Parts: sequence; structure tokens; C-alpha cells
Amino acid sequence: MNQINQRFIKVLISITFLSIAIGLILIALQDNLVFFHSPSEVKEKKFLSTQRIRVGGLVIKNSVNFSPSKAIVSFQITDLNENLQIVYQGILPDLFREEQGIIAEGYLISEDSFEADQVLAKHDENYMPPEIAETLKEK
Repeated sequence: MNQINQRFIKVLISITFLSIAIGLILIALQDNLVFFHSPSEVKEKKFLSTQRIRVGGLVIKNSVNFSPSKAIVSFQITDLNENLQIVYQGILPDLFREEQGIIAEGYLISEDSFEADQVLAKHDENYMPPEIAETLKEK
């Protein structure tokens, strides 16, 4: 074999190994690349009760129930196809509202119930803190 063929084979082998390495990395990180799962995805996929996941959706109107004695909040989220019951113990974020987007992180208790240990309220790019909005209204 001449030198050009040897170089071509080395490049081909290097590209093959690099492609395999990138593929394995993407497979390993696949679950971490998804920021959150919708209620429909949660029902389609079979998550283990020991698997920590993030779910996101819109809080359904009139679904929020507070238990003041234990600081437990339960509510339902939807992706307009499926609903998922969320149970959370703690203080909700200031931006938490019915019919607003949230992301909850925790564990699936059953097919229809999720126990969150962290709740994040989503807002759009037009969000403005209330204090600033009030100041702008005055001007």
C-alpha cells in the first residue's frame, strides 16, 4: 500500500471512532438533554419511581389545593392532552399562578401522580418584575 492509501485508512478509522464516541455520549446524555417532559410523555414512557425527572405544563384552573397545616400544595398540570396531579411540600414561587406554565422536579408516584421537591414558575420573554411594571405605569 502506498502512503496515500494508508493515510486514507487512518482518517477513515479516526472518523469512525469519533462518530461512535459522539453517538455513545449522546445516548448517555439523552435524558439530560430534555429540560422537561409533558404529561403526555410521562404517560407514554414508563419512568421508574426512583428516577428523578422534570415535568412541565400549564396549571389547570381551580385545581390548586392548599393544606395550611403541613404546607402541602396539590395541583394539576396539563399539556392540553393529558393531566398530571402534582403534590408539593414547600413554598411556591411568586410567579406561580393558575393557567401559567410551571416545571416540577421530583419523582413519579403513580401513572397519574407526581411528587415534586422543586417547583419552578415559567414566564415569557415579556415578563417584568411587578415593582418595575408599577414604576413604568406611574411615568
